Amino acid sequence: MNQEKKNSSGIVINNLYGPKESEQPGEFPYTRGIRKDMYRGKLWTMRQYAGFSTAEESNARYHYLLNQGTTGLSVAFDLPTQIGYDSDHPMSEGEVGKVGVAIDSLRDMETLFQRISLKDVTTSMTINATAATLLAMYVAIAKKQGADLHALGGTIQNDILKEYTARGTYIYPVRASMRLITDVFEWCSIELPKWNTISISGYHIREAGSTAVQELAFTLSNGKAYVEAAQKRGLDIDVFGRRLSFFFNAHNDFFEEVAKFRAARRIWAKLMKNMGASHPEAMMLRFHTQTGGSTLTAQQAENNIARVTIQALSAVMGGTQSLHTNGYDEAFNLPTEKAARIALRTQQIIANESGVSHTVDPLAGSYFVEELTDSMEKEATKIIDHITHMGGSVSAVESGWMQEQIAKSSYETQCNIENGSQIVVGMNAFLGSDEKETPSFSINDTIRIQQIQKIELLKSQRNNQNVSNSLRKLSEIAATETNVMPTILDCVENMATLGEIATALRDVFGEYHP
Repeated sequence: MNQEKKNSSGIVINNLYGPKESEQPGEFPYTRGIRKDMYRGKLWTMRQYAGFSTAEESNARYHYLLNQGTTGLSVAFDLPTQIGYDSDHPMSEGEVGKVGVAIDSLRDMETLFQRISLKDVTTSMTINATAATLLAMYVAIAKKQGADLHALGGTIQNDILKEYTARGTYIYPVRASMRLITDVFEWCSIELPKWNTISISGYHIREAGSTAVQELAFTLSNGKAYVEAAQKRGLDIDVFGRRLSFFFNAHNDFFEEVAKFRAARRIWAKLMKNMGASHPEAMMLRFHTQTGGSTLTAQQAENNIARVTIQALSAVMGGTQSLHTNGYDEAFNLPTEKAARIALRTQQIIANESGVSHTVDPLAGSYFVEELTDSMEKEATKIIDHITHMGGSVSAVESGWMQEQIAKSSYETQCNIENGSQIVVGMNAFLGSDEKETPSFSINDTIRIQQIQKIELLKSQRNNQNVSNSLRKLSEIAATETNVMPTILDCVENMATLGEIATALRDVFGEYHP
């Protein structure tokens, strides 16, 4: 894979450019990348975030994407699943299967991954408040398939702090949620040592309206809070630190985004070293990138293909390990198969036709990029230090400070768009009069009825006494300091529903109210 590279003119492209005495890729603090050979050795994982309607329909889309060349699955769950309600709950009405797939039980999860060998793919699941339960379901399927759990690869988002500041799919109070996360850290370190136990997410912070510097600072500050919580539990930073991953946004300011990714690695390496990490892998910031949903326009939707290309290229030039590219039609509906295919082809063209993967950190040494990287580090560090003085991210969230900062930045951006000082092509400038309607993708409103029927059938066939016993045990364990993961797995395998498990924990922890 690491053979000699030449461009179209026959000129040999070296693996690396820059003086030998300068900072090198694969070496602390990893500004230039976490591996010495980066994409010359292995391309980034090409994911397409997908999930809608029923498990059956989402499974069909996964097989389509795998056949088109995706190298990893990325699952979107509907809102009821994310906030711990079964599809038959009154709170679920109107939302079942709408922004992701509806998962009420282990049976749904088995259908979701039907004819997909979990030992042969890595799966990323965008789930937070109910992350422990969805992970338990995934593990239960892997066990049935006979997969080696110690080799199972994937990621659960499991980042609850950003839910309180930017996204809103929380259930429990902040400190109870932090306890669940550290339970997952602890359990996975023994049972699933290759699983990424959290994806610390700046993506949603940026989507809510933050600046690039705020996205960087708030995300790494949240990461610091998770590390400190794990250390208080007595976990080894050099062990769990290797299983932390990050999730960033890529917006349209190409050079700002590249500098953000480079600065993120440098800041995180220094933070982890200061917190006691000594193993190189525990100090490396590994990250997934998704192109910016909030940058997409419903007007002149085809323009979004260009936006996504610029954003994806910034992630690659910034050294991402995994990438999702948005469909051009996602400003107004879930992506059609055509839009998803174009988005995937965008990654494949960048990887195989652009030449940017032939050398490591090709923008290194640019006066502009290096200065911008330094400036991003400086400004983000100021904010991280301020949060530390407040008592850390948990305190900054509970006080509402983080939420307020994001709201201010979001308001300023919207004002700039509305007064025309920030141009959005096709929306507030360069308008067209010959736009054609873009084909849409809609979800059938009968999905909830189908899911309710599945739940009723499940409850008529399972051993309800076993379910009651396992749920009662979960409540008892949750009230202590004992790790809840083994008991959640027991509940799942006894066919307790996601909503029943979430309710058992609600009864102990209570609910978060801003």
